[in-house]
Amino acid sequence: MGDNKKKWLWISLGIVAGILVLGYIGTALYFMSHFLPNTKVNGKDFSYAKEEDVADYLKSEVKKYELKITEHAGLSDMITGKEISVEYKENGVIDKLLKEQSVFLWPAAWSGEGKGLSITASADYDEKALDAKIASLTAMTTEQVQPISSMPMFDGEKFVPGDITEGTAIDADALKKAVVEAIEGLQEQLDLGEAGCYIQPEYTKESPEVQQACDAMNAYLNASVTYEMGLDTPVVVDKTIISQWVTADENYVVTFHPELIQEWVTQFAQQYDTAGKTRQFTTPDGRATEVSGGTYGWEINETAEYETLLANIQNGETVSREPVYVEGKTAASHGAQDWGSTYAEVDLTNQKMWYVKDGEVLMSADVVTGLPKGGRSTPAGVYTILERMQNKVLRGNLRPDGTREYETLVKYWMRVTYSGVGFHDATWQSSFGGNVYTYRGSHGCINMSYSDAGKLYELIQVGDPVIMHY
Repeated sequence: MGDNKKKWLWISLGIVAGILVLGYIGTALYFMSHFLPNTKVNGKDFSYAKEEDVADYLKSEVKKYELKITEHAGLSDMITGKEISVEYKENGVIDKLLKEQSVFLWPAAWSGEGKGLSITASADYDEKALDAKIASLTAMTTEQVQPISSMPMFDGEKFVPGDITEGTAIDADALKKAVVEAIEGLQEQLDLGEAGCYIQPEYTKESPEVQQACDAMNAYLNASVTYEMGLDTPVVVDKTIISQWVTADENYVVTFHPELIQEWVTQFAQQYDTAGKTRQFTTPDGRATEVSGGTYGWEINETAEYETLLANIQNGETVSREPVYVEGKTAASHGAQDWGSTYAEVDLTNQKMWYVKDGEVLMSADVVTGLPKGGRSTPAGVYTILERMQNKVLRGNLRPDGTREYETLVKYWMRVTYSGVGFHDATWQSSFGGNVYTYRGSHGCINMSYSDAGKLYELIQVGDPVIMHY
């Protein structure tokens, strides 16, 4: 009897165990076509749902699809599913997720937090409608500004690769590819910059072509030329200026521009040449005045200075020197009164002259200058004593009959211009100064009394500046 009870007990336990096994297996078979408990797809609970349930949900989501496109400068566009007839496209992902479930672990799904699944749906669309929509995007219809590649730039010390400049020009093929991939994957955001839809500069700061151009340009920056001109602030041609004379084109071909050196030398001469220019000064009797014209003063030989400066740069030289001047075109000083402190001065208005030596007036005298008509006026300007001699015969212009307008012997002759103007004694003049020159003026010379002319002759030297002004 006892043995029978045990037997039935074991049979009952076996039946229960079989039922449990069958139930376990049956449930596992059920979850082969249904999602496990606590399963979420794209954040939505799909416990016990079939593939068709998830597909229906994705179809409904596709109908609401919108793609926001972020463009340059904060602009944006929107492409809606309705505009391009977007439809859900079966891609086998749902079936794949079902098959990947651990169906025999279904009891754990009841007690656990479940599993969150992410499904990227696919979509079909109207290609012509999409092409039209892409063509109407702001990125395509606004001005297409091309990007600018890195170019050599001077940083104050040397040429270095400069920053690129982003443009707004669109790479149409890249744009379409990015939009299509976004739509087919039902992405909701597309940043054109991150997607590489803008045309990129051909050369960046890291491009070897840019660095090679910088190296070639820097080879010209080794020279430094300091001009010794007695200025408070010296004129220096160094890398700062030379860098403006070297360029690289869009193909990184480096060009040194000698013509820009010539332009600089011309401007340099215009600024610092004094010959013929207006100078302000104070007369020995304390009056402020100015003088213009004449031949005396600094005058840079532009051709020779250009050639010298070009050679300095090409040889990478560091030198201190004076500019190359026109022969004979220098002065005593680089100051505003460039004739220095030793000179003769003639006041053509007041008919006075002075001779100043080392800043001290050694003599003054009344004079008679050129008659102010008939081309006989004494020329204003700054000149030099060109010739100094005694017993000079002064000859006027030739008359039609071959004779001279005048031939006059003077004791003391001090030439000021090559045209024949100079200081000399004029014993035929009965008086000097005042307004005598207006009715008994010379042919342009500075007439002096015999004694004054002799005194000046003893003081003045060839090369001394002569300032004649009104």
